[in-house]
Amino acid sequence: MEEKKSNPIKVFLYISVWVIIWGTLGSLIDYPLYTNKIYLEGSLYQYLTFAITAILSVICAKFIFKKIDL
Repeated sequence: MEEKKSNPIKVFLYISVWVIIWGTLGSLIDYPLYTNKIYLEGSLYQYLTFAITAILSVICAKFIFKKIDL
């Protein structure tokens, strides 16, 4: 049985797209919280917002990666 070889360019682009998705999603969640003064810029809560969206993004990326052929 042959092992599947991944194309490094496609994998790099896949990871890059997920970093963009994570940053965009994190910013979309962060913006209303920051503008409504729920928390201040650079606070622990802002870091938590981006950390949680990063964790969710990694989970989604791994789940989808298994389903597509790179």
